[in-house]
Amino acid sequence: MKYRDMAFILQTDASGIGVGAFLSQSDDVGLEHPIAYFSRKLLLRGIRYSTGEQECLAIKLGIEEFFYLLSKPFLIQTALQWMDKFIDRNNRLMQWSLGLQPLQFKVVHRKGRENTNADTLSRM
Repeated sequence: MKYRDMAFILQTDASGIGVGAFLSQSDDVGLEHPIAYFSRKLLLRGIRYSTGEQECLAIKLGIEEFFYLLSKPFLIQTALQWMDKFIDRNNRLMQWSLGLQPLQFKVVHRKGRENTNADTLSRM
């Protein structure tokens, strides 16, 4: 890992058939450096999830995959922009959210066309 003192960026996406996550860091000039990749095909129950649930699942699985690297504050970039409104209405998402509470992260919306790393991984 080149930048031990820099914050991690976790980009996530779901495609309806799979989920993907891309872990990176930005250097002093804003250039992103890849650290790790993750993708997984959705199981049958995951395919039945709504788009919002699939996007949240991508976040959950991405964090679980790279948990050993995320011991300090990090940034999540996802195409899901209304997550905070959706979690309160869904028991599954509420449970996932409670499991992530000990972590320090900020979620920011990143348009799908700008989230190409994670998008590509979710379709593999």
